[in-house]
Amino acid sequence: MSEPTPLERLDRLRSSIDNIDAALVHMLAERFRCTQEVGRLKAEHEMPAADPAREARQIDRLRTLAEEAHLDPEFAEKWFNFVVAEVIQHHTQIADEHKA
Repeated sequence: MSEPTPLERLDRLRSSIDNIDAALVHMLAERFRCTQEVGRLKAEHEMPAADPAREARQIDRLRTLAEEAHLDPEFAEKWFNFVVAEVIQHHTQIADEHKA
């Protein structure tokens, strides 16, 4: 059996990347389903949308996981901050709707 050509290898790698991207989208959707429930719980009990202490713990945890996975910890933190900003926006919106 012959070695795959560079184009065949490229196609295989791109197919793997496509599958990983699909999995990431589904995982993010599940994460946001959970955070929506957190937002409703916080709104019902008049808790603040943001939790800076938890966010700091999560950043530390994710930076460690990133290092262990050979991923740039700065990138992991940027990703987390992007996601948390969206979550806080959702929590604020849910709280506003709950008050109305």
